[in-house]
Amino acid sequence: MVALSEKTEQQRVDMEIPILLDPTVLRAARRIYRIYCTLNSRVSKRPFGVAINRDNHRGQLIFNNKPILLPGECFVPIKQIESEAY
Repeated sequence: MVALSEKTEQQRVDMEIPILLDPTVLRAARRIYRIYCTLNSRVSKRPFGVAINRDNHRGQLIFNNKPILLPGECFVPIKQIESEAY
């Protein structure tokens, strides 16, 4: 039982550690999220983040809490997209 609670605590801590991303990737993720918010202002479902290709900066919103990424993609959490202190 202790091992399970330690594992969940470690996962919680891992999710709070900020991830340093390439500024152009972050900018592209913010653009994708901003377009989604503009077009779907009435939709209350909030994405967990954006999966984005590092090379061509194409991406899509992720609504699952455990994203499956393709090779060359990275995940930008919504917390980091919405934060202005980068």
